[in-house]
Amino acid sequence: MFTQRNPQFRTPATLPCVALAMLLSAGASTALGNDLTPRTAGQISYVCGGVAQDEQQALNAEARNYNLSLVFTQGPRGEYLADVDVQITRHGKEVAKFHADGPRCLIKAPPASYNVIATYQGTTKRATVQTGSTRNVQLSW
Repeated sequence: MFTQRNPQFRTPATLPCVALAMLLSAGASTALGNDLTPRTAGQISYVCGGVAQDEQQALNAEARNYNLSLVFTQGPRGEYLADVDVQITRHGKEVAKFHADGPRCLIKAPPASYNVIATYQGTTKRATVQTGSTRNVQLSW
């Protein structure tokens, strides 16, 4: 057992603090895992997430209900990237615009070819995708 020699620097028992931190952390994970609610932007519906293991599993389970998947990565090792602004256009007109708060976005869109314009910290990446044939598109910074 560790005993502090200077009583002026004694701190209250840390076990309750650690327990509280663990509870708050667990609650935050649960909230993130439960925040995979489909949203609508223009003509499409989408859901983004996938940082935590439970989110990845939930997205994998839902993937069959969507016809396009975007994955955002960075660096040579392909680390996941979040906080990406996404714009989807067709024939030069905006179809949808949203902020991806996770590295993977599942998208349900009318069958067609689309241009994806993704911007992260001022740098833009583009990809042309077609629902059904190009299911998984990775954009890397």
